[in-house]
Parts: sequence; structure tokens; C-alpha cells
Amino acid sequence: MEKSTTNFRELLPRQVLFNLKDVQQLGILKIDMAKKLIYKGELEVVKIGNKLHLSYSELLRYLEKNTIPTIN
Repeated sequence: MEKSTTNFRELLPRQVLFNLKDVQQLGILKIDMAKKLIYKGELEVVKIGNKLHLSYSELLRYLEKNTIPTIN
């Protein structure tokens, strides 16, 4: 049986940083949930001024870690 996985590199826009509003608009995480994961230390962020940003690689890591592949 083969495992099917999603190629998130094709789905995510190529930009360096995403603010929490961007992440919510992409349908990945709601802002409140993202903040909970950040404060629990499960998401690494870059703070610019008073805004929190996630890197492209951190979003990929989070999505790949939390994806359960289907078995065909």
C-alpha cells in the first residue's frame, strides 16, 4: 500500500514571512489557535515590532508534522 501525502510547497505562496492574519486567511490556523501554539512553544515565530510572523519553513514543518497520510 502506498501512502499519499500533500505537497505543501505547491500550495503555500512563496514568501519569507506570514503574519497571523495571513495564516488565518490561508485557512491553516485561526489566530487564537496559532497564538496558543506559539505560547506553548510548538510554533517558532519572528517578532517584528509587536506583530508575530511565521516563516515559510516553519509553516511547512507544522503542516507536514500534523498531516496524517492516507493509505491507498
